[in-house]
Amino acid sequence: MYSNYGKQIAQWVKADTNRLRALNIAAELNLPDWCLAAGFVRNLVWDNIFCTSKPSPLNDLDLIYFDKSNVSAHRDKTLEQQLRRKAALPWSVKNQARMHLRNGDKAYSSTVDAMRYWIEKETAVGVRLNEDSNIEVVTAFDLQLLFAGTVTLNDVKAQPDVFADRIATKNWLTLWPKLKIVSSEES
Repeated sequence: MYSNYGKQIAQWVKADTNRLRALNIAAELNLPDWCLAAGFVRNLVWDNIFCTSKPSPLNDLDLIYFDKSNVSAHRDKTLEQQLRRKAALPWSVKNQARMHLRNGDKAYSSTVDAMRYWIEKETAVGVRLNEDSNIEVVTAFDLQLLFAGTVTLNDVKAQPDVFADRIATKNWLTLWPKLKIVSSEES
């Protein structure tokens, strides 16, 4: 079942010229354990399953990677500048090897491990190009949740106030009115 969802995501990314271009540009950095994550994939899936007439904009491109050898925030800013020179997009680059400090979590062991702590389960998904230039889906949770049209509070990071604030400020229920909110007690 996972592979069918993953194949569908790969097909949708390939059909989206803006996302495919961003993915190829990100791949040029050759970062370890990287992916374009969060809304890059989540919004694409929700646009497709809810048959949105106007696709949601690429208003935040979260490029995450895991590299213990250089955890400098300055490095991430430099990478963002490199990406912006190639494409004037809203890039956000974060090395997950240091993000546990900002988030107050135990040290992460990989990009997927870091995703396990994200507020919503459906956001913890990304795509990258593998060595053969094929699109690979990276996720911390079952993709079935994402395709169910839900947004689920992650029990590991159960912060209901932050969860509710993200739903409101990101305007998800306006963009996708059929989206179902699932609190931790229901998941």
